[in-house]
Formats: sequence, C-alpha cells, structure tokens
Amino acid sequence: MKLVILGGGGFRVPLVYRALLADRSPGRVTEVVLHDLDAARLSAIGGVLAELATDISDAPTVTASTDLDEALRGADFVFSAIRVGGLDGRAADESVAAGCGVLGQETVGAGGVAYGLRTVPVALDIARRISVHAPDAWVINFTNPAGMVTEAMAAHLGSRVIGICDSPVGLGKRVVRAVGADLADAWLDYAGLNHLGWLRGVHVHGRDVLPDLLADTERLESFEEGKLFGSEWLRALGAIPNEYLHYYYFTREAVESGVSRGAFLLEQQKRFYSAPSWKSWEQTRLEREQTYMAETREDERDSDDLDGGGYERVALDLMHAIASDNRATLILNVPNKTTLACLDADAIIEVPSLVDANGARPVSVSQVPDEGVGLVTALKVVERATIKAAISGERAHAVKALALHPLVDSVSIARKIVDAHPLLSGVFRATC
Repeated sequence: MKLVILGGGGFRVPLVYRALLADRSPGRVTEVVLHDLDAARLSAIGGVLAELATDISDAPTVTASTDLDEALRGADFVFSAIRVGGLDGRAADESVAAGCGVLGQETVGAGGVAYGLRTVPVALDIARRISVHAPDAWVINFTNPAGMVTEAMAAHLGSRVIGICDSPVGLGKRVVRAVGADLADAWLDYAGLNHLGWLRGVHVHGRDVLPDLLADTERLESFEEGKLFGSEWLRALGAIPNEYLHYYYFTREAVESGVSRGAFLLEQQKRFYSAPSWKSWEQTRLEREQTYMAETREDERDSDDLDGGGYERVALDLMHAIASDNRATLILNVPNKTTLACLDADAIIEVPSLVDANGARPVSVSQVPDEGVGLVTALKVVERATIKAAISGERAHAVKALALHPLVDSVSIARKIVDAHPLLSGVFRATC
C-alpha cells in the first residue's frame, strides 16, 4: 500500500513513520513517498527516517520527490500536512495580529484566518491534482486550519477527504485516565468544529461518568483541561471544552500573554534542520511538546502527554479501517449531514464517525451546548468567508472574513491586518 505524505520535509513526519514501523497488520503501508517543495528539508527528514528504520528488514521503503504529480501517481492514501508560508508565516500571523491588539494564534482568531487565506488556494490546487493523478486515493488532511481546509478540498474530492486532529483524542485520553477507565472501553460524546468542540459525555460500559467527574474537584483538576479552565467553570458548562476554547473563554488573558509560539518554533527548528539526526529530533520534539500552549498554563505539561500517539495514531487507525474494511469509530472532520442541527448538511464538523471501506460517516451525538451554538455558527461563517476570499483574491472578502471573526471584532482592525501582513498585502486586490 502506497502512502504519500505532503509536507514530507515537515518536523512531525517521523511520528507517522515510527507508527508505520510498529504496524504489523496485514495490508499495512509498504511504500512511503515524501513530497515537499524544500529539497533540503526532505533530505533532513529522510535521514531521520533512515535512522529509525535501521535493522528493520521489512520497513516501508521511503522515496522523496519535489514533483507533486509524480509523487501522487498510484497513491492509495495521501496524508496532507503542509504549512504554506512555513513557520515564518506563522510568526508573521502572530506578530501582525498582536501588533493590532488581537489574538494571532495559529488556528484561532486573526492568525487562523490569515493562515487559511494563504493555505486554501494551495490546498485546492492539491485537491485538483489528486483528483487527476490519484482519483481513487483517500486523502487524510491534517493541514491547518483543518476544518476549513478539509471543507475547501471537499469541493473537488467529496467524501474522499477526511480531516483529522489530535486534540479530541488527547482530551479523551486525559478524561478517561482521570476516571480510572480505559479508552477502549469508553464512548466519547464530542461535538463541534475543529479546535472548537465540547465533550458532552463519557460513557463507560453504558454509563455516563462525566457528571461524577465534574462533581469531583480533585480529579477534575488533575488533568490539563481541568487546570486550564478550572472546576467551577467546567461545572457551569456541564461539559469539558477542547483546550483551544481557552482562547475564547479567556481572550483578554491570552492576548495579554503576548507569547509567540511561531517565533519559538522557528528558532527551534532552525537548530534541528541545521544538524538533523534521530537524537536531535527526539530532543526537539520533547521540548516542543513540553511548551505546547504554554501561554495557557502556569505549570509544566503532564508527562503523559509528551509521548506522541496523537494524530499519527488517528491517521493509522483511519487508514486501517478503510483499507481493511475494519469498522472503527474515530473523532474526525466530516460532512455534517443531519448530525448537528445548527449547521447545514455540507458543513465540515468534528464528531465521532464510523469508518469502514466506504469512508467516514458521522454518528449521532449530543448537540453543541446552547451557549456554544452562536460561536459554532459564527465560526462556520468565518471559515466559508475565508474560503471565498482565498478563491476570489479580493481584498474586500479578506477583510470581511477577518472582521466577522468574534476575536477580531472590528472592520478597521481587519483592514489593518490585511494591509500590514507581509504575506497578505499585495495579494488581495482592491475592488470597486
């Protein structure tokens, strides 16, 4: 089975390959093609993968190509994890937004819109080329903003593109661990959009144990989200939000923290790519994980969350379920159909989904909490406005996408961001 990884020179690629090396199942991936526009990064990551595969006789073969069409031919699965503009772009997203007094986090607020504006055109081109050169391939999208990009790609790929994210499974692991259960025995009742969801129930052997957890302050504040939001706020919500909702519930504090994750990662990865090796990759990864969303925490990250097993595990489980027609239920980004009443059928949502050889279909879940409906519908409007702006190239649409975001709240600020951003100014043309 052939897997093509777009963004193959990216730092997290060894996580995927390490999971493939550990996979002993029938029908596993035997061929990996790395595609990236940066040949030097491809070479660096290729070297790390070669180290990983040392003494493993049946390791999947690895080749690299800067030619997208060539890489795609014959693909069974395409894993998209690109970063348009690189970490320089992310740093710019954050600094420009901060300079305008608003939040510039990678996928949230002005930063997320800016990232989407430059990513969607590339994602659409990739989708078109997959439809030509690998029409039978299944596309697993991890490119952020994941929900927005998956919805854009679906215009060309339909149900053959499925979005994934490691945030929901990470939340699920922490909550299930806090109640003393096993994730394999739990049903996670989770609903929302990518980076904007709520865990409404945790059913273990047919019983919802979430109310008991919410009532127990010590256990509730023993894991990351409990520390992040506080037991009082979680009890008021009656649910456990995705960690990214911290930026909406504590917006002022997030803006005032002034932390630039992009600038930190940019310097960190410069060090790694200047002298790449498996050892330096692992050291860099641990540092990266320890500092993840550091601006929202007062203490160190839980050591249980530093060992990977996130999005690469979801991707592997998804590929197995489709390739082997082995049914699985995973939290994925898929078309809504009739699942969430507040959104239309084509909206990409993030919910538990049943996966088999026919792809992924959302299953019945609790609705978005009443207090979250306005936020979800507003963000879906922003996602679609961003897609429209990216396709049209018109400045007015780019301004509209930014101005409609609840964390921007000003047309004037939206205009400033478009005009001040080094990767946006000059790209979006003024119209009469």
